[in-house]
Amino acid sequence: MSNNLKKKNSTQERLIIFDREFAPHTDSMYSFAYRLTGDDEDAKDLVQDTHMKAYRFIDSFEKGTNAKAWLFRILKNSFINEYRRKSKEPSKIDYNEVETIYNGEKNDPNLVSGIRQDNNTYRIGDEITSALNALGVDFRIVIILCDLEGFTYEEMSKILDIPIGTVRSRLHRARNLLKEKLVVYAKKMGYSQKKAN
Repeated sequence: MSNNLKKKNSTQERLIIFDREFAPHTDSMYSFAYRLTGDDEDAKDLVQDTHMKAYRFIDSFEKGTNAKAWLFRILKNSFINEYRRKSKEPSKIDYNEVETIYNGEKNDPNLVSGIRQDNNTYRIGDEITSALNALGVDFRIVIILCDLEGFTYEEMSKILDIPIGTVRSRLHRARNLLKEKLVVYAKKMGYSQKKAN
């Protein structure tokens, strides 16, 4: 048997690997997916898609390596592929939803506050979220991976499949863009930039 051929895991082994290595990262994956998509259902779909792909390609996962980074790479690639596909699609309008909103059936404040409460765990301030979402996808991803998820430059390099130098420069640029977008909000909250003498 050639060394290049990997031994396939049995179904039982696959389930054990999935439960031990992948399942503990589901909440982090959802958080990352939610910050990328900004939508609860899209985030859940993205996590489910990532789990399916991770299970399908479980034989290529090396035990003892960083499972979270491996999963985040799959999730990031799925998001980008879906983002590209959607950006090429013409916009769709759900006329039933428009009619429902127009007729006031969805204006129940309890419904809206309930939705907000469910998602508060994964939210940061509205102004910060808006500023983060206004960044290009590549910049948004590095901010989320580094500053919100705590990945190292090396891990981010593997997740994004780019050199560490590119990770550093992209992160620096992303933070500066985010800072520019948050200047007005910071002033409103009472923060001011100290001027150099």
